[in-house]
Amino acid sequence: MESLPQEVIHAWENREGPMVFTTVSRDGSPNSIYATSMSIYDGETILVADNYFEKTLANIRVGSRGSILFFTKERKSYQVKGLIEYYTDGQYFENMKRWNPDRLPGKGTAALKVGEVYSGARRL
Repeated sequence: MESLPQEVIHAWENREGPMVFTTVSRDGSPNSIYATSMSIYDGETILVADNYFEKTLANIRVGSRGSILFFTKERKSYQVKGLIEYYTDGQYFENMKRWNPDRLPGKGTAALKVGEVYSGARRL
């Protein structure tokens, strides 16, 4: 597991628009969703609130790796790839419940463990 470079943490604070969260099914079919409820938990984990996962949750349950793609206000892109774990209780879940908007269900949280980090095609 890797840690997020400071460049990415700074970019995260300057992101714009929804992020793209991608998982893969057992047969290799990708599934991408727009996600607005995400947070850096620590330098090694990004949490994604499960407000309306369907295919995404099915993919996570079969051991999917995944990626998060986001843009900054300056239109610079960043992508974080890694293993995904799913929680409906515990520290990750409780953390998500603090920042996920009350109007959204927050049924669980996906924890993406940082494995690879890119800015455009450049590996960080």
